[in-house]
Amino acid sequence: MVTAITIYMLVWPVIVAGVLFTLVRGFLEDWKESRDAGRPII
Repeated sequence: MVTAITIYMLVWPVIVAGVLFTLVRGFLEDWKESRDAGRPII
């Protein structure tokens, strides 16, 4: 049981970092596309 908790504690930051990276990458792509088109992102 302790091993499962230890693995969970070590893996969840990696999962969170992957999700955050995906969100930021998508935002930056949309921002660049709207900037190139000359329109506001909102």
